[in-house]
Amino acid sequence: MFRKPTMLAATIITMMAAPGAFAKMTPEEIARLGADLTPIGAEKAGNADGSIPAWTGGITKPPAGYKVGMHHPDPFADDKILFTIDKNNLDKHKDKLSPGQVALFETYPDTFKMHIYPTRRSASYPQLVYDATKKYAATAQLIEDGNGIKDTAIGIPFPIPKNGLEAIWNHLLRYRGLSIARFGGQAMPTASGSYNIIGFDEKLLVKYSSPEVTPEELKESNVLFKFKQKVTQPANLAGTALLVHETMDQILTPRQAWTYNTGQRRVRRAPNVAYDAPGTASDSLRTTDDFDMFNGSPNRYNWTLKGKQELYIPYNSYKLHSDKLKYDDILMAGHVNPEHVRYEKHRVWVVEANLKEGTRHIYKKRVFYIDEDSWQIHVADLYDNRDQMYRVAMAHGLNYYEVPTHWSTLDVYHDLNSRRYLAIGLDNEESMYDFSQSFQDNEFTQSALRREGRR
Repeated sequence: MFRKPTMLAATIITMMAAPGAFAKMTPEEIARLGADLTPIGAEKAGNADGSIPAWTGGITKPPAGYKVGMHHPDPFADDKILFTIDKNNLDKHKDKLSPGQVALFETYPDTFKMHIYPTRRSASYPQLVYDATKKYAATAQLIEDGNGIKDTAIGIPFPIPKNGLEAIWNHLLRYRGLSIARFGGQAMPTASGSYNIIGFDEKLLVKYSSPEVTPEELKESNVLFKFKQKVTQPANLAGTALLVHETMDQILTPRQAWTYNTGQRRVRRAPNVAYDAPGTASDSLRTTDDFDMFNGSPNRYNWTLKGKQELYIPYNSYKLHSDKLKYDDILMAGHVNPEHVRYEKHRVWVVEANLKEGTRHIYKKRVFYIDEDSWQIHVADLYDNRDQMYRVAMAHGLNYYEVPTHWSTLDVYHDLNSRRYLAIGLDNEESMYDFSQSFQDNEFTQSALRREGRR
């Protein structure tokens, strides 16, 4: 159900079909950044009917009254719902929905709906990201059939992507801050709506985004980011911990991962923390590479850039993010409470991943819908080996304006077969993410993982 691409997307598709599809950006292309394109490659102009406005810089400062540490007040709280999509008018709006979103209406016809709000192109990043994007646009390149990247740092490596792999690397390397502490958890409601909370403390050190880092230093260290996660509840899982070092050249050195098991009280290498291994304490409702909508090595798929389309995606999800809500207000049978979810029309890049012959994964095909303003995957349609829609994932994004960065506040993975879902990032009843940390490398070692697990 792919719609007609925009003129820019059609140009990209033509380039993909020609020799040199992996060519670096030309001076003429680079000159467009900050001109007719945003500093990271989105179309500045609005769409033909004005329902998508022009990008004017996104949110550049916090709203009045905001203080770091608060759950982020909604800068668009006065916006009214334009219209609501439900089972009665679904056919009228299918051209702006993904097949997976349509499947949610069909699976939950009496409860699932989408409130459509005015489009606010609020995504923004620090100037250092814009500067680095332009600086390295002429040198950034994929290596090892797209299973690694080099000659870039800090910014979006491929602001005018020539193929699906470049687009997915833009998502993997989008700016999320430097040192981030996250508190919250996940829930897996049953078909009847009952749930338990799995609590997490997470730390992320993004080496790729360090203001002083160079492509040469990244190549030498071969580390993009370091991630540590500890389960805090329930009691029988508390202390279980995970450490990941994500690499820049994943053929030279694949992802390095370790786990700490409270029962054995020891750290073990965890080479299976990748691909379609079940995610931590997820009741097998997501794969490891579903985390953050997609992560890890792309080497099991053939990637195709299909073009651009307009899509209704969860965006500016400040209402869902609010500390005025309790988890009981959000979590219900089948899907999260639609009364707290905001959808907007945005242009998205469409990237299709098809499983390579001779490799295995529970998803035969994945289609990702990537916000042009942030390179955040907002919707993922996931197909099983029978070519049937299996799961539908949506990232509910907002601008963390103290950074600033566009990132999700809640990722929701819907399993259509079991009629269950996994909600990751529940933080309404927790302390807010802390982007002001100054983590050091020694906090992301096996010894540090052992200490973390014992606390």
